[in-house]
Amino acid sequence: MRASDLAVPFHGVRSRSLGDDGGSLVDLCRAYAPRLTPGQFFSHETVFALRGLSTPEWPYSPRIHVSTHRPAREPRTDGVVGHRLQTREPAIQIGPHGMPMENAVRAWRQCGRLWHLDDLVAGADALLGGRRPLATIDELEAEVALMGDVRRGILRHALALARPGVRSPKETQLRLLLVRAGLPEPEVNADIFSTEGEFVAEIDLAFRAWKVAAEYDGRVHAEDPRQFARDADRWAAIRDAGWDHVRILNHHLRDGGGSAVAMVRDALIRAGWRPGL
Repeated sequence: MRASDLAVPFHGVRSRSLGDDGGSLVDLCRAYAPRLTPGQFFSHETVFALRGLSTPEWPYSPRIHVSTHRPAREPRTDGVVGHRLQTREPAIQIGPHGMPMENAVRAWRQCGRLWHLDDLVAGADALLGGRRPLATIDELEAEVALMGDVRRGILRHALALARPGVRSPKETQLRLLLVRAGLPEPEVNADIFSTEGEFVAEIDLAFRAWKVAAEYDGRVHAEDPRQFARDADRWAAIRDAGWDHVRILNHHLRDGGGSAVAMVRDALIRAGWRPGL
C-alpha cells in the first residue's frame, strides 16, 4: 500500500492508472467510484464531464461532485465536493463509464449555482442536441419549475437562449455573440439545397433570408488531406448554391469576438441586410 508506483488520489484509495499529471476528471472518478456508498452518485458538472458534454473552458476546472438524498450523509473527503440533496425520488442512471450519476436534466439545474450564463446555455444546448438528445426543453423547464430557479433567474434566462440541434459549445458561443451584436438570429444546423432541389449541406448557422452561412471551424490546420479535400468541395458547393459562406476560426473569437461579428455582418450587408431591418 506504500509502494512508490501507487497514486493516492483520495483517502483510502490507491491507483496505478493515474499518470504523473494526476489523471483526467474521468480517471479520478473511476478511482473514487469504489468509495461510493449505496445511494451516492456523481452529480452537478461531473455528469457533463463523464458524458463528454460541454463544460466551461479553461481556466475553469470542473470538480468531482458526489451527492446523496436526505437522510443519508454526503461524502466529506478531500478532492470531492459533497452534496446532501433534499428528499425526492432518485433518478440515478448508469452512465457511459458504468458509474452511477445524476439524471442529466437534474445535473444541468444543479450547475446553475456553478456556471456563468453562457456556459449554462451551452450545457442546455448539449442536452438538446445530438442524434439522441438527453433532454427536451419541456423537461428542462419542468425541472426548474419544480425545484426552483437560482441566482436571479439565471436558469430560465439560459433556457430562453438555448436551441435544439446545436453540435458544439463553440457554435453556441458564436450564435450568442452574433445575436448580442445586433445581427438577426440564425437558424441552427439548417439544411440548404441547390436550385434543383438537391441537398447541398447542413449549415451551423444559416441566415436564410440573405443566404449567408456562418460556421465555426475549430481545426488549427488540416491534418487529414482527404478530409480537407472533402471540406473544400463542400465549401465550393455551398457557394455554388448561391450562399455567402463565412468560416469562423478560433482566433476570430478572441478579444470579444469582434472579428467574427465583423465578418458575418459584412456578409449580411453585402446580401442586402441593414441594421434594424
